[in-house]
Amino acid sequence: MSFASWSIRNPIPSILLFILLSLAGLRGLQQLSIQSLPDLDLPSVIVKLNQPGAAPAQLETEVARKVEDSIATLSGLKHIRTSITDGLVQINVEFILEKKLSDALIETKDAVDRVRSDLPSSVLQPSISAVTVGGAPILTYAIASTKLDEEALSWQVDDNVSKVMLGVAGVGRFERLGGVQREIHLEVDPVRLASLGITATDVSRALKQAQQESSGGRGNVGLAEQSLRTLATVRQASELAALPVAIANGREVRLDQIATVRDTVAERTQLAALDGKPLIGFNIYRAKGFDETRIASDVEQALARMREADPALSFTLISGSVAYSQEQYEGSMMMLYEGALLAVLVVWWFLRDWRATLVSASALPLSILPTFAVMHWLGFSMNMLTMLALAIVVGILVDDAIVEIENIARHVRMGKSIRQAAAEAVDEIALAVIATTLTLVVVFMPTALMSGVSGLFFRQFGWTAVVAVLASLLVARLLTPMLAAYLLTEGHHPASVDGRLMPIYLQAVQWTLRHRQATMLLSTLFFIGACLLLPLIPAGFVPPADRGYTTVQLELPPGSSINDAGRVAEAARAVLQPLAGVEHIFTAVGSSQIVGGGVTRPGEQRKGALTLTLSERGQRPHQAQIEQAVRAVLREVPGARFSIGIGGPGEKMSLILSSDNAAALKASAQALERDLRNMGSLSSISSTASLERPEIAIRPDWQRAAELGVTAELIGETVRIATSGDFDAQLAKLNLDNRQLAIRVRIADAARQDLQVLANLRVRAGDRMVPLSSVAELSLASGSAQVDRYDRRRYVMVNAELGGMSLGDALAAAKTLPAVVNMPSSVKLIRTGDAEIMAELASSFCMAMLTGLLCVFCVLVLLFKDFFQPLTILSAIPLSMGGAFVALLLTGGELNIPSMIGLIMLMGIVTKNSILLVEYALLAMREHNLSRHEALLDACHKRARPIVMTTVAMIAGMLPIALGWGADASFRQPMAVAVIGGLISSTLLSLLVVPVVFTYIDGARQSLVRPFFGSVSKGE
Repeated sequence: MSFASWSIRNPIPSILLFILLSLAGLRGLQQLSIQSLPDLDLPSVIVKLNQPGAAPAQLETEVARKVEDSIATLSGLKHIRTSITDGLVQINVEFILEKKLSDALIETKDAVDRVRSDLPSSVLQPSISAVTVGGAPILTYAIASTKLDEEALSWQVDDNVSKVMLGVAGVGRFERLGGVQREIHLEVDPVRLASLGITATDVSRALKQAQQESSGGRGNVGLAEQSLRTLATVRQASELAALPVAIANGREVRLDQIATVRDTVAERTQLAALDGKPLIGFNIYRAKGFDETRIASDVEQALARMREADPALSFTLISGSVAYSQEQYEGSMMMLYEGALLAVLVVWWFLRDWRATLVSASALPLSILPTFAVMHWLGFSMNMLTMLALAIVVGILVDDAIVEIENIARHVRMGKSIRQAAAEAVDEIALAVIATTLTLVVVFMPTALMSGVSGLFFRQFGWTAVVAVLASLLVARLLTPMLAAYLLTEGHHPASVDGRLMPIYLQAVQWTLRHRQATMLLSTLFFIGACLLLPLIPAGFVPPADRGYTTVQLELPPGSSINDAGRVAEAARAVLQPLAGVEHIFTAVGSSQIVGGGVTRPGEQRKGALTLTLSERGQRPHQAQIEQAVRAVLREVPGARFSIGIGGPGEKMSLILSSDNAAALKASAQALERDLRNMGSLSSISSTASLERPEIAIRPDWQRAAELGVTAELIGETVRIATSGDFDAQLAKLNLDNRQLAIRVRIADAARQDLQVLANLRVRAGDRMVPLSSVAELSLASGSAQVDRYDRRRYVMVNAELGGMSLGDALAAAKTLPAVVNMPSSVKLIRTGDAEIMAELASSFCMAMLTGLLCVFCVLVLLFKDFFQPLTILSAIPLSMGGAFVALLLTGGELNIPSMIGLIMLMGIVTKNSILLVEYALLAMREHNLSRHEALLDACHKRARPIVMTTVAMIAGMLPIALGWGADASFRQPMAVAVIGGLISSTLLSLLVVPVVFTYIDGARQSLVRPFFGSVSKGE
């Protein structure tokens, strides 16, 4: 007894099972987190090493190379990417996917510890951490207060707001934008210091020794025990002026005799403004694995509580990705409902019976709800890819039910009772239903098992589709027969099967069977024509999305001040604000920069970003058009290099030139940059080559310095402390009630602008002081502003914005440029960023398609117990590709990730239709003793209607996505277009071509088998 017959006789267990599955699905849907894309749990570790004041070239030699060589010995290492800026070495260590993050973190720490003693003593304690936070902030807020000034509000953000925000579940990192840091400045007078025979270093160190608190010792006064604590600190900054400080030779000096004490703020390193008005803002970053929308809701509630506690505070949401993620979720769910409704309407149109339509439609929710439960159990989220998988299968889920209901109706017309018709019809078609479902499963399964980054990216997509399809099989084998047996009435007679088109179709089939060679020739020509269309379709990565906001990154020449960057940013804002569709512009200068993989680097004062918040989607042009207008007007803003985009996939092409020969690397990068500009189709072309910053070079006179006993270390320390102050850890501190203020000793800002003042700085030479110019030569020079290394070799990155050009076409054009063709052998070209991921994904998708094709063949062989007829079923796949390519070409689409997903889906769908024809033809030949010709005509007669019904239902389910209704459908639309085009061509052609292929395959089978086993089937 089959499952269907058992379900008809025992309806209660089946009903109870699906009630429980539905309840579990509703619970799972409630618990699923909402994200834009799945979290990529790449095992990556960040190593940060600080040596304040050190130049990039110095850090490369003394720090970076040594640490890289030690890390390179680790097992499972994939790439080492190093960025070196002023005083900072940041190393991103990427491991293979199989490496446990905890092991990677421990081994990296051990590798750094091994060389810690070889590093300069002035290198601070290394910071080693795992990457656990997403790359871009999900929320950016502005904060204002009617009571607090900028410094007090900055401290409010650092002390109070940050604690509240980091206490929200899912917030991984908090970052202040703009604002200042309170600090005590002791601006020493170089002339007075020289007259007293002391240096700024002496003052800073003496102040550190005098201004501190220490504990230790024990007292027993009054027969009680007391701990001893030495309190040698002043209570406020004004008291520092009268503080005597011990200097050399047993002398002392009051601070106000040699310095001006100022309770002020540290040098400004950040600027922030909204629509040109200065403000303070903050970024919130999501920890991996958390729901963006829930974080946003909890953050808003926390901010509301802060407003209630302090009505003077106000918070304004500036930008973020949460709104787009929420919109995508709601839009995808709406597409799911619309697609399901259209599929149900198609079923009703064909069956014209509400009971039969209800039975078929029940497969949709009862297949999707259990999928939600499994998704939650597997730790998936509601993201763009899982929602895409559900949108793909929404038209498929009713297919099995449609086929079964249509077959039950046919048996009812034969005079059988409802129960008998349901049991026999479902059993009759069981092989076809199981075969079609398993075919879809093995088509989607390889995408869930892809390796590398693409495997992480599409694992959730593949498993979601597989689970939904298997759930639809469970519905078809248990619930649909039972519901049909109890809901359909004895008088259920759908509309006549043979409509006006059926005779025309059967005549066409007879013509193809009489002219088999002509049919095969035309089919072959159609497939060849489809292959010839392929080069005409541009190859891309991900379609540009309309997220409702975009970012303009600006970069000034090295040596530019933060005020210079602020002026350029304001000039850019002034020309961008009037653009149609731009609602608000948030400016941040000196904020941290995203470098990829969830990694950020501390912001440079010469860099900044303008975040453009766009109007509602229906009230403005498409984001790509606005970005084109932004590029046009930014040409009017001089003094900076601009790039547009939020750093998402599909926006730019990145090429790495790597070499140990610095001169050849620089020349090759400049040549490539020049050739890319000459292409004309790319924009915002830039490279990291030739970033030279101005420097004041101090070169000791070794002979003179040795005579006076002055070391290079002493010279460097004297200059560093006099111009910028001591290291933060070495500074004296002023203790307030709730924080410490650094006391920084240095010369005044005006003195640093005079090279002669710097030359006259005194350096201690034994028991006397000598001018710096007497032991060293000062001159203006230049040096590297930044050093980038990739896998322990220097590299230069060349970036170009695609501006509407496909990534594949851009890469192909770049390879033919003279700068690439004639590149020196010492320089290596490496594709990175989107280009690297696209190449990996293309390879993985091709392998997944080949694997899926092989798996489909194996499944069909096992189910049909035949090696020949599965070839007939697979013959429909080439017929679908032509329609998909034509649809992409007509709509201006690209062969990118979504359209490749559509091609994989087509492999399963078109074989589904062929299975229905071939399975019934074999059944008619085997059980009804029909000839091959009669069996094929009977199969076409009886199975054409359910094939057309399921195809139209799937097209209806995909139609809202293809039309781009609702939310931004840029990612889903190419997939739907490819599927609809392939479905139309494969359905029209397979209904005519598959019977012809069947005759050839069956004839070949009989020719091969007859000599050994005799005739195995009835011939024509």
